[in-house]
Amino acid sequence: MRMQTRGLTFEVTEGGPPGGPPVILLHGFPQNRHSWAGVTAHLNAAGLRTFAIDQRGYSPGARPSGVDAYRQAECVADAVAFVDELAGGRADVVGHDFGALVGWQLAAAHPARVRSLTAVCVPHPAAFAQAVFTDPDQQRRSSYIQLFLMVGKAEAVLTSDDGARLRTMLAGTGDIEVYAAPLLEPGALTPALNWYRALSIEELAKVGPVERPTTFVWGDRDTAVGLVAASAAGEHVTGDYRFLPLPGVDHWVPEAQPEVLAQAILARIADAS
Repeated sequence: MRMQTRGLTFEVTEGGPPGGPPVILLHGFPQNRHSWAGVTAHLNAAGLRTFAIDQRGYSPGARPSGVDAYRQAECVADAVAFVDELAGGRADVVGHDFGALVGWQLAAAHPARVRSLTAVCVPHPAAFAQAVFTDPDQQRRSSYIQLFLMVGKAEAVLTSDDGARLRTMLAGTGDIEVYAAPLLEPGALTPALNWYRALSIEELAKVGPVERPTTFVWGDRDTAVGLVAASAAGEHVTGDYRFLPLPGVDHWVPEAQPEVLAQAILARIADAS
């Protein structure tokens, strides 16, 4: 289905019984709503109504021009609209990678709209920012972002040789082409990279605590987020909190462990009821 809001058109995959408790699922880079397919199968079987959305920059009808259009404030405002228009104003929220970053901010700034939060791979923004500022290991892990900030060069590197570098990044996600092919379409990669170019670590450091029931899931072989950042997430949650580290699992948790992740989401939702 397509959803029109805030002057943009978003692609949405909906599933599960109409009238079931709504769950909003937000993907990260360099993926799209299809990353949730394995997880939503379990959620739908449990009676939940799911909405997996291609966020701004990824939906062809939601690619505004200019870097500022991809500031986190705009992405969070989109998430508010998703909850209001798809879920009637309140939902359980699940996010991976950048989607987790949006989910944390949504829960912190708009707690009435979030029944529960399950964040995957990326911890609370303030915990992540502190690690970037002070932890040499996290600084090393985040160094890949420097390429993405180079306008033109990043696009050239990632799309050259029929997207070989992009496809290498996506190793471990299962169906690589479902993610690579859309981003290799003309004009598609720059909006996705603009999420990085608009990101302010200083602003992330100011994000307040989350009072809603929260689970944070992290694979201990994640190359992008280290233990220092991951273990600090709970310091920024005042509500019920669970930290679920997954031994031997990398950044692509939804594809690598869909059933485990679905069970963690279901447990969080049940306890928030």
